[in-house]
Amino acid sequence: MKDLKIYIIIASALLVVYLMAQYNKPKSTDWNMTLCDTNKIPFGTYVLRNRITDIFPGAKVATSREPVYNVINDEHVKNGTYIIIANVVDINKYDYEQLSKYIQKGNDVFIAASYFGRELYDTLGVAASQEARQGSATRIGFVNPALKDTVYDVDKQSSSGYFRWFDQSKGIVLGENEFKDATYLEFKMGKGALFLNANPRMFTNYSLMQDMGAAYSSIALSFVKNNKNIVWDEYYTQGRPGSGSVMRVFLNSISLRWAFYIAFFALVAFVLYEMKRRQRIIPVIEPLKNSSVEFAGIVGQVYYEQRNNSNIAQKKAEYFLEHIRSAYHLRTNVFDDEFRNTLVHKSGATPELIKTLVEQIINARIGSHISDTELIDLNRNIEQFYIQAS
Repeated sequence: MKDLKIYIIIASALLVVYLMAQYNKPKSTDWNMTLCDTNKIPFGTYVLRNRITDIFPGAKVATSREPVYNVINDEHVKNGTYIIIANVVDINKYDYEQLSKYIQKGNDVFIAASYFGRELYDTLGVAASQEARQGSATRIGFVNPALKDTVYDVDKQSSSGYFRWFDQSKGIVLGENEFKDATYLEFKMGKGALFLNANPRMFTNYSLMQDMGAAYSSIALSFVKNNKNIVWDEYYTQGRPGSGSVMRVFLNSISLRWAFYIAFFALVAFVLYEMKRRQRIIPVIEPLKNSSVEFAGIVGQVYYEQRNNSNIAQKKAEYFLEHIRSAYHLRTNVFDDEFRNTLVHKSGATPELIKTLVEQIINARIGSHISDTELIDLNRNIEQFYIQAS
């Protein structure tokens, strides 16, 4: 027990020293692409969310963490610009149908994502790619003649996305990269329009802190009409409210995450150490022998040594006839044509098999000499009857 206390004191001291070192060390930059409006890390959208009214003056911004269908249908959102900025926006069939009706009534929807899901691919032929053509940066711009002379270049592959495919009969190209690949599309639907952008990083904190990124995001969003109401979607970045677990608090912080790992593995080591020292030897209990199998083997050996095939045939015949009586409610004292036909009808066995069985049973009942071959045939025919009657 004294050794155990020493180990616990040493482990606790090391844990305290590690936590103090982690707390006081310079924090490294978190480059995770969350695109979350509450994150101030480079690839969060905190800046854009809090300065969105600079682009849409006087607009009222409401954040939503529900699916598109719920927001439009259940919350009765009728008018407003819908903005979604996420890495993956996999809109299902019902969300898209509701979104299409919403756009056709005169509302605009803006989506910036790296992946747009199966539904948009099936309906609009949209498929995006994030593979940079060359180097780590790609210059992008707009096709409008008044904006065509300006190109935008932000590092960290912020502008590397482009559309590999889209339905050119429906989509209008608003922006493209230096390789003439479309990067910004507009799809007219009724009185409104759906805007798709393949570079969500261009709307993050990192991009907006640079002149090129801030200019691009403001111009790209200026294509969208200002309905004085803006729905800022966080469903595809944060999920529904309450969907996060308690462990999310620990795992989102590097220091707390490593503290949790150290405490967990220290506890596992302690449990293993105690198991090795204190676990009692488990006695070996022999399983009970199956005496019924042994008894059947002994009885079979006795019958085999006696070689009384007639006795065995009679017992098998009587056991089979008892099955006929209980299963099909037939008398077995007379084996006439009526008995055979009724048994064929009720059991489903073939007439040839029933006829052969009746002859073998009569022969066994007489008590005549039964050879090994005849006994085997009787047993085989009885088994065949059970197969055909099942």
